[in-house]
Amino acid sequence: MSPIILFSFIIGYFALLLVVAYFTSRGSSDNSTFFVANRNAKWYMVAFGMIGTALSGVTFISVPGDIGNTPAGLPANNFSYFQFVLGNAVGFLVIAYVLLPLYYRMNLTSIYTYLEERLGHRSYKSGAMIFLISRTIGSAFRLYLVAIVLQRYIFDAWNVPFILTVAVCLILIWLYTNKGGLKTIIVTDTLQTTFLVLAVVLSIVFMADGMNWSITEAMEQVKGSSYSKVFVWENLLGDHRNFWKHFIGGMFVTIAMTGLDQDLMQKNLSMKTIKEAQVNMMTFTGIFVVINIFFLCVGALLYFYAEANGINVAELGKSDYLYPEIALNHLGMLPGIVFMMGLTAATFATTDSALTALTTSYCVDFLGFNKKENPNDPALVKQRNIVHFAFSIVMLLVILVFHLI
Repeated sequence: MSPIILFSFIIGYFALLLVVAYFTSRGSSDNSTFFVANRNAKWYMVAFGMIGTALSGVTFISVPGDIGNTPAGLPANNFSYFQFVLGNAVGFLVIAYVLLPLYYRMNLTSIYTYLEERLGHRSYKSGAMIFLISRTIGSAFRLYLVAIVLQRYIFDAWNVPFILTVAVCLILIWLYTNKGGLKTIIVTDTLQTTFLVLAVVLSIVFMADGMNWSITEAMEQVKGSSYSKVFVWENLLGDHRNFWKHFIGGMFVTIAMTGLDQDLMQKNLSMKTIKEAQVNMMTFTGIFVVINIFFLCVGALLYFYAEANGINVAELGKSDYLYPEIALNHLGMLPGIVFMMGLTAATFATTDSALTALTTSYCVDFLGFNKKENPNDPALVKQRNIVHFAFSIVMLLVILVFHLI
């Protein structure tokens, strides 16, 4: 597919995000808006928009390709990842009915403020610092992996340096999140999740059509194949895909990496009441489970398509390249644009949210904005803008380190 077509789409996509940012931040760009959207967010928008943040571009390209991977001496992974997703769902229940009531009772902006009251000042600062470091590295790595795909399929054709690709992405993300913060992100993430879901559904449609199957026939093929095997009960100690390892691991990973993570919890703190926040979390959980089923079905169809069209998956080097390879080089222009739409949406929904959460945590936990007489003082707003830009630079530097390793 022509790189200029894909590039034109990405430019148009960012232009749309900037328009949304302009209208959502117009007349309201103070710190209360940036941190918690004035605690006036609509739960259904937050629930849907969180899908894009939770999944990321790594999930978008890695989960479908991973189902055909065969660990040494073991069968293919198939749909065993869904065991992990089921554990995630239980973890979300714990967050909704254990952690959220606690956060709302204390009226928190940064969830790490709880540590100061419970465990003392040192634990509070340590918890916040661990979040800043881990989220910066994690989000930078996610953006790095997707930037590699963008570089390979678009910018290498024009000899654009990798550093410029990443820098432009981060600058554009900073531009549309700088003023409105969380208020803007709730709207843009809803838009981006819509693109993500459309990309997954349309990918199924395009691949089924490419193999002369109806959607029903495609789903029957997936259901009847070995790929659809979900549960692995045997070999508890020797197989990392064993149900109990995946399920329990998924539950605790969710509690730790979502319930104790400022990035993903910040949106849940933007609603008026705890009841709205809990409804939001339950709705999000249902959508999250369903969309992961779609991702796994995409994976099975990718391997069917590769086999039917003589595509050697091993020659690609990594299974992560299977989805972009088929979407961009084999299915035609429209499927390629749809894939890039989903990948871009998943990536930037994760990165914009992370930058906002990092800025919030630093301003509240280390600069003490929540203890100021007027947190919306223009001088503090300016300081927050500087912090936000600084984290963009830090993320760029971390990505460059990954690229050099």
